[in-house]
Amino acid sequence: MHVHILGICGTFMGGLALIARAAGHRVTGCDAGVYPPMSTQLREQGIDLIEGFDAGQTGLGADLYVVGNVVSRGNPLMEAILDQGLPYTSGPQWLADHVLGGQHVLAVAGTHGKTTTSAMLAWIFEQSGEPANFLIGGVAPDLGVSARYDPARRHFVIEADEYDTAFFDKRSKFVHYRPRTAILNNLEYDHADIFPDLAAIETQFHHLVRTVPASGHLVRPAASDALDRVLARGCWTPVETFGPGGDWQAEPETDDGRRCRILHRGRPAGTLDWSLAGAHNQANALAALAAARHAGIAAEDGIAALNRFQGVRRRLELRGTRDGVAVYDDFAHHPSAIATTLDGLRRRVGPHTRILAVIEPRSNTMKLGTMAARLPAALAGADRVFCHGATQGRHALGWDPRQVLAGLGERLWTGDDLDALADAVCDAAQPGDQVLVMSNGSFGGIHQTLLDRLARRRPRSSP
Repeated sequence: MHVHILGICGTFMGGLALIARAAGHRVTGCDAGVYPPMSTQLREQGIDLIEGFDAGQTGLGADLYVVGNVVSRGNPLMEAILDQGLPYTSGPQWLADHVLGGQHVLAVAGTHGKTTTSAMLAWIFEQSGEPANFLIGGVAPDLGVSARYDPARRHFVIEADEYDTAFFDKRSKFVHYRPRTAILNNLEYDHADIFPDLAAIETQFHHLVRTVPASGHLVRPAASDALDRVLARGCWTPVETFGPGGDWQAEPETDDGRRCRILHRGRPAGTLDWSLAGAHNQANALAALAAARHAGIAAEDGIAALNRFQGVRRRLELRGTRDGVAVYDDFAHHPSAIATTLDGLRRRVGPHTRILAVIEPRSNTMKLGTMAARLPAALAGADRVFCHGATQGRHALGWDPRQVLAGLGERLWTGDDLDALADAVCDAAQPGDQVLVMSNGSFGGIHQTLLDRLARRRPRSSP
């Protein structure tokens, strides 16, 4: 079968392309702005990429067009597909129809931590001697790629996103996956561009819970009002909890949480001693251990695997150190994630090291300003805050950072020019400082710009 993928450079659709190629299909694809690293990964796999969505691509003779959720009505290729009556489907539906059937699917859902927890779970399988197939919205250095498929393998780990499936299917992606093991990592309001309120997202999670069989397994935090409401609407599957008061708990033995004792139903299961800091990573680990155990991997084996886990790119990833200043890249773009990431870095570096937070409110939810009022509290743990955002023009925010973040006082810098932002950060940064860049996009390559400018400036002595 020749499959042509619309929106192929997105993480999910790019991973799906790799899976389709591994399943023996001929795969081509297109996107607006064919860009690395996904474009490089795809071309290395022999997948032909086309720039743009011109209608002439219907002449490729594809047997099926797989449509990503970046495509909407008015897209010239999509309009041609509709006019000519050509076969099309969504990415999640294609995955369900052609790959996931017959696999033990382990789905990782939640507002935060999906990518990290999915990578942990796939790594546990990797180290168990029975590797799993996987499709993850990021790349863990341990795994090397974001997706992998071998039909001979029994398990499939998938990051289960609640975002809508396609312009013609407004259900959440995850309702297509039919998991046997499901992690509901957490649940907060997000995606304000498609969900009017938290209750609407809870309904989608309820739909997911309805697809898990009675012989399956649900894993959730012990304390979550939103998930309490979801399960109160119906649950037909055994449930295990993690976190304080849960079936799975972590007792920190160091301030940064990088060493902790794991308990399962009050009994010691082993000691987690790894490189990841913060309570959020402990919670992710507990969820992954619970899901892996349901799939037959002993807790002590899962813990041993996580002790060798190196993390996920763009999750508090150190990009480099210049003139004594460390620059990190992190995907955090929701106030809760921003606060959690800052807390994790603070626990790692201690109370006396300065943290300079550099944020880009880029997600649709943040642009709309739905959660802008929560940002000052989320950023309270930073010594300086630099916010990049335009208040006018096509990419303007629906709120003014100078007003919303005014309570930060002299700690705040805001503006819409990347060069000015880089200059301001480099002027403020002192040897020993930690610069934490947070965005769910490329942020104009600000990370490398900062490293280059710090390398060129005259060396400064520590304060």
